[in-house]
Amino acid sequence: MNTRFSEIAHWFQTLTPESLERVGEIYAQEAVFVDPFNQLTGLASVQAVYQHMFDTLKQPRFVVTTTVESERHGFMTWDFLFECRGQAQQISGCTQFELNDQGLIILHRDYWDAAQQVYEKIPLLGAVIRMIRRKLSLPTTV
Repeated sequence: MNTRFSEIAHWFQTLTPESLERVGEIYAQEAVFVDPFNQLTGLASVQAVYQHMFDTLKQPRFVVTTTVESERHGFMTWDFLFECRGQAQQISGCTQFELNDQGLIILHRDYWDAAQQVYEKIPLLGAVIRMIRRKLSLPTTV
C-alpha cells in the first residue's frame, strides 16, 4: 500500500473531533468533497462536514476494508458505523480520492446507496422506495 494512502486510511479510522484540527494535513485548501448529500469546495467546508457528523451522530467511526491505489488516485471501501436514536447503524460504501503533488486530497467522492441505506429506513418514504425497488428489480423466478 502507498504510504500516503496508508496515512489517509489511518486518519479516517482514527477520526475524532480533536483530530479534525489536522484536516489540513490530509486535505488541500481547494479540496472538493462530494457525497450523496453534499457537494462542497474548500478545507473549511470539508472540516464542517466531519464536525456535523460528530455533532449529529453518536460514536461515528469508519472501518476501511479495502484500498486500491496508484500514485495520485485511490479508492477505499469502508463501513461507516454509528448510533442514531439508540440504534446501531452501518453504511457501506467506497471513496474515490485524487491527491495533489503534495499528497493532499483534492477530490473526495463518496459512492454509497443512500436510497437503500438511509431513505428505506424512514417509515413512509421507505415503503415507497421499497415498492419502487421491487417494481424495477428483476423477478426472482428467472
